Amino acid sequence: MDLKNKTILITGSTDGVGRVVARRLGAAGARVLLHGRDAARGKATVAEIEAAGGKAEFLAADLASLAEVRRLAGAVRARTDRLDILINNAGIGTSGQNARRQVSVDGYELRFAVNYLAGFLLTSELLSLLKASAPARILNVASAGQQAIDFDDVMLTKGYSGVRAYCQSKLAQILFTIDLAEQLKGSGVTVNALHPASYMDTTMVRQAGVTPWSSVETGADAILNLAASPTLEGRSGLYLDGLRESRADAQAYDAGARQKLRELSLDLGGPASPESKKQESKKQESKEHNS
Repeated sequence: MDLKNKTILITGSTDGVGRVVARRLGAAGARVLLHGRDAARGKATVAEIEAAGGKAEFLAADLASLAEVRRLAGAVRARTDRLDILINNAGIGTSGQNARRQVSVDGYELRFAVNYLAGFLLTSELLSLLKASAPARILNVASAGQQAIDFDDVMLTKGYSGVRAYCQSKLAQILFTIDLAEQLKGSGVTVNALHPASYMDTTMVRQAGVTPWSSVETGADAILNLAASPTLEGRSGLYLDGLRESRADAQAYDAGARQKLRELSLDLGGPASPESKKQESKKQESKEHNS
């Protein structure tokens, strides 16, 4: 895929592998919509991309709040009438053996909320924009670290560990990927997930007390391959380990589990924001007027 003048949103793109991917996308001629929580880091990343001749804009949001996720989606819709690629990259790691159970602004287990539910909601809020820009791609940056979702205790109120929470949230991303791929058949929008690389040299990995043994450049290669490789054009519902197609945990291929997660996510995420409803209403009126 020629990335020149494509509009791409990548969450968690002011640090780690997201920042490397953002810089490469900018260098390839894409218009990059950066996301992060830290305005100073966002400004610095925009400056790096622009200094190299690229185009970038920073949008701040805390994905631990669903209201902030909706606000981020509204900011994207206000700034562009097309979105060619959405990369759900932002996430929280295991934080090592001493990780304590935390909850989001909305009261949900924090890793499930940030790593999975925020991406689910953001994608849902931006689907109409992606469909209007087809062919378009959605990427979910997951992990090889996966654990089956316990639907009797999704928020992990019993037997909590940071590793368990992280692995459950990452598998949830893959269930969502496969489920959404089925829904989007024939729309021109593909959705795939990947494990970019193991224990990359990132803040997340170092905070977990792990010695990094992969580079962020290796992870960026895998993400960019999924974002732009012509060999993946039209292919959807895949899980890749690096550059190779792979198989996720068995629960990802359980249609009943995917339906449970979808219903739970719609319940937790609540109704669409007033902004998105208004946008959809305007588009429908325009279609009826032009038909």
